[in-house]
This record gives sequence, structure tokens and C-alpha cells, in this order.
Amino acid sequence: MLLSIAYLFVGIAHLRSPQTFLPIMPGWVPFPRETILVTGLCEIAGAIALMTARFRRLAGLMLAAYAVCVYPANLKHAFDHVAIGGGRLGWWYHGPRLALQPVLVWWALYAGCALDWPSGGGSVRGGQERAEDPVSTIEEVST
Repeated sequence: MLLSIAYLFVGIAHLRSPQTFLPIMPGWVPFPRETILVTGLCEIAGAIALMTARFRRLAGLMLAAYAVCVYPANLKHAFDHVAIGGGRLGWWYHGPRLALQPVLVWWALYAGCALDWPSGGGSVRGGQERAEDPVSTIEEVST
């Protein structure tokens, strides 16, 4: 649920203020403003889908792929010392941000029930829901 909320807020930020994200877009990305708007829509769609039983796994897989795809923007932000909102963020921000990107990939896979490590021993799941997932438990009880 926390991951869904985070992606929802970030998606809204992309739609409301795409100009804020333009400075960190790598030069090789075509149509940077439109790309930012599309990524905002993808984040919102992923956040909503992650909260549904039917689309949870697909959302987890797609949000994991998304986290990989935006990594070049995070690298540009860090290594080009791009100022956002009038100020530059130091390595106190960029170091952990870059290091934790793989955690976001794992979290999306885990939240999407595509991976159950560490709780299930590292297996890849075939669309099954985790028993401890409160949304799945509520849906099972209500059906």
C-alpha cells in the first residue's frame, strides 16, 4: 500500500509540474516533456493497479521495469549536479537514492506478488497472492 501511495503522489507531481523534471532528462530521450507526462500516467496507473487483485502482478512487473528505465535520469541528476527547485542536492541525497533503486525494483516485484523473497524462500510466483497480503485476505473473505 505504501508503494502505491508513493507512486500515486510522484505520478501526480509528474503531471502537475513536468518542467521540474525536465533538467534531469537525458538528452537522448525523445520528446522529454511528453515522456514525463506519460511516465506520470504510468505511475498513477501502476499505483492503482497494484491495489487490485486482478492487475497486481502485472503492475508489480511494470513498476519494476519502470524503476529500471528511470535510472538514467537519476544518474544524470547525480553526476551532472542538476539543480532542481533552485538548489543542488549533494551526495547525501544522491548516494542513497542511487543505491536504493534496486530496492525499489525488488519492492515492486514483491508488492506485485511476482517475487516472494525473503518470506517465501526466493521463489518467483505465478500470479499467486501472498497469504499475509491484507488486500488479498479481505478479497478472499468477501468472495
